[in-house]
Amino acid sequence: MSERPGAPPATVAPFKRALLLLVATAVLAGCWLVPLEPLAREQLRAGLQRSLTAFAAARALGAVLSVAQGTQLDVKPAGVGLSLAPGQALKPLNELVDRFAAVMLAASVAFGIQLLMLGIGGHVAVSAALTAVLLAWLVLRWRADSAAASAERAAVGADAPRARQDAAAARALRWLSPIFAGLLLVRFAVPAVGLANEGVYRAVMAGEYQSALAVIEASPEQVVGRTQPAAPAEEGLLERLKRWSERATDLRAGYEAILQAAGEWTRTMVRLIALFVVQTVLLPLGFLWLMWRLSRAIAGSAARR
Repeated sequence: MSERPGAPPATVAPFKRALLLLVATAVLAGCWLVPLEPLAREQLRAGLQRSLTAFAAARALGAVLSVAQGTQLDVKPAGVGLSLAPGQALKPLNELVDRFAAVMLAASVAFGIQLLMLGIGGHVAVSAALTAVLLAWLVLRWRADSAAASAERAAVGADAPRARQDAAAARALRWLSPIFAGLLLVRFAVPAVGLANEGVYRAVMAGEYQSALAVIEASPEQVVGRTQPAAPAEEGLLERLKRWSERATDLRAGYEAILQAAGEWTRTMVRLIALFVVQTVLLPLGFLWLMWRLSRAIAGSAARR
């Protein structure tokens, strides 16, 4: 019988089978011999520590801003009360810091979820299930490679039982391939995403994070230094009024300086928010999509034949 026009050469099948064995060996090695979980767990914990450090710095800044916001100057000469609350000018800044802290807490939760998923994917039950499905997929794929030739034999009435077996193997492969792809994703997606994410951070974002965090960590000292109340003293009425006026002037100047510095703090917080959104949302979703495409390419290529 002559070959069909455009049929692949006979050397393709051995090459495909060698590729199948290579894929199977790599998957089994990743499951049992060289697991990625310890290294990925270390990288994810580093990301979690960074987000918690930024959260703690934000809470420290928010605490001193709350104290400064509630600062009041009161003097009551002869029963007449005078009061000044310049700290209320810091309320918008304090609210911004609270929102920044909430985002840092959400980033910490995202890293915590990845650590939890890493533990689930690395469980021995997942590795055992993936191994069993891999072996079944490998056998079916091996049989599916000869399905076209069997169909040709069946068309001329030769080896019809073998052709029916190969056709059944091809049908089984179509529903087994998505299961194989899903198990590949569960087992290897989180470690691969964690390692790739940390690699991008170290290559591109590390310097940005360190410089921005230094600004936030130094901010509470600037607030305290500009709003610390003066020590009380026994003074007469005129001295107390003079001291009150001087203290009010100093506080106004201090709060104005804080508000001027707040422009840099705001830009810094926006930079940190953008950094953690990229690291906990955009990059994981992008790498997860790539892993899904790769898993489907590995497991589903036979089903599309």
